[in-house]
Amino acid sequence: MELIVQKYGGSSVANPERIKKVAGRVAGYKKKGYSLVVVVSALGDTTDKLLGLAGQISKNPSRRELDMLMSTGEQISVSLLAIALHELGCDAISFTGYQVGIKTDSSHTRARIINISTDRIREELKKGRIVIVAGFQGTDNRHEITTLGRGGSDLTAVALAKALAADACEIFTDVEGIYTTDPRIVKEAQKIWRISYEEMLELASSGAQVMQPRSIEVAGKFNIPLHVRSSFSQSEGTWVVKEDKSMEDVLIRGVSLSRSEAKLTISGVPNKPGIAAEVFRKLADEGINVDMIIQNIGKSADTDISFTVPRSDAQAAMKALKEISSKVGIRDVSQDTEIAKVSVVGVGMRSHAGVAASMFTILAKHKINIEMISTSEIKISCVVKKKDGERAVKALHKEFKLGKK
Repeated sequence: MELIVQKYGGSSVANPERIKKVAGRVAGYKKKGYSLVVVVSALGDTTDKLLGLAGQISKNPSRRELDMLMSTGEQISVSLLAIALHELGCDAISFTGYQVGIKTDSSHTRARIINISTDRIREELKKGRIVIVAGFQGTDNRHEITTLGRGGSDLTAVALAKALAADACEIFTDVEGIYTTDPRIVKEAQKIWRISYEEMLELASSGAQVMQPRSIEVAGKFNIPLHVRSSFSQSEGTWVVKEDKSMEDVLIRGVSLSRSEAKLTISGVPNKPGIAAEVFRKLADEGINVDMIIQNIGKSADTDISFTVPRSDAQAAMKALKEISSKVGIRDVSQDTEIAKVSVVGVGMRSHAGVAASMFTILAKHKINIEMISTSEIKISCVVKKKDGERAVKALHKEFKLGKK
């Protein structure tokens, strides 16, 4: 019997009516003879509402208590889906991450999965049941509840697909697949039928919010084919698969936009060995991920360093930098939250020269100033003013001719 792991996002189970529709889809798979493990996110914007409640009580709530709070959202959705399947005559059972043995490290709100004990799931599958698992959560070796970070249900689904040696992993969301850019920004955006793990990872980490980047890393590492599709349509979506030579024929696969970053600048930094290491070690110790970094070295004894962090971590980063500034001799610390990062991604960049020049020319043509630049083998990212972000995406999508069917 073919085993499929499915994941349904918050928009797919946002209310009782949508939960019933998901139950109908799952029941349809079961009637076709599939063995099913279904991972579910919290209903709609439940997680944001829970975080909002915590924010009304404390400006800096404990990460452990946030995990206790946020993990309740998925427990509600899995039980409701199980009830909906019972109404359709399907034998289904729901579990929390703890009950199915999802073990993580102890990094609250951003834990990593260490191991999954699949005995409980396999036992229920042998009974012919549909197994429904709460996404986004697990427990550490002290039985503390942990969560896997934003979009963590994707990671739960991919990790379960690996642990169970599933035949397929389907990610159901509110869009019909991966597009050349956000269709809400560019109406001519085209669906991508096949995309490599590496391209998908770069798009996701650059702002495309269809899948969590860590889940794509795991899928690519273990070569787990992903089918990203809509829970509101029967249409085929996008397959995320291993790269093949035909993919290099496409120069640019997509354009992404991130509005969720902030730029921090430390000025008057002593230009001597070890200072930068000390600064970024402080940020790492605070659990703050740094993305793009630019260091400006002039003829003076001092230098300036600018870098980007998630906007949600900007205040924590500012606090950490001010704590260390007098120790290492930093003259000034500033931040800019009115920025956006626009990126172009494509494995074709490996075999085609001139993409960076073309991108910079396009932005210059539209009078969009570039503040920071970073590159990888298949991605070029530019930080621009937030007000210019969507204009930059539209210009790049048009000039690289990504709107053609």
